[in-house]
Amino acid sequence: MELNFKQFKFKTFTNTGVSLTPVELKDFINWDVKRIYFITDFTKPTGQHCHKQEQELFVCQRGIITAVIDCGNGIENLLMHGPEDGILVDNYVWHGFKDASADCVLLALSSTNYNPERSDYIVNYEEYKKIVAEL
Repeated sequence: MELNFKQFKFKTFTNTGVSLTPVELKDFINWDVKRIYFITDFTKPTGQHCHKQEQELFVCQRGIITAVIDCGNGIENLLMHGPEDGILVDNYVWHGFKDASADCVLLALSSTNYNPERSDYIVNYEEYKKIVAEL
């Protein structure tokens, strides 16, 4: 099984007196958005994990943040800077975020509704590596 991860550069238009970054979802995802959420006020890194089912599209709305990603080939750190930067994180892609600027706003679009039981999560990196090696 190939793990799906993509990094995007969205186009921003600034010739109208404002900055506008349009994103046609059909060009980036093939699933219905069931939930959106924003992450702000980063006082520490987010928890790193992967999902068995959930898929997410993350867009750095403001500021700078580093995405921590593993698609089964080891951890990579990817800098995201402003609304032009987005990443698609499919299921079984390890991810988290760190080193956010004070003004950072991270937007997430999710393929699932929130489940407080967190049964979709794998939070142990060693367990994740074993599972991905068997996919």
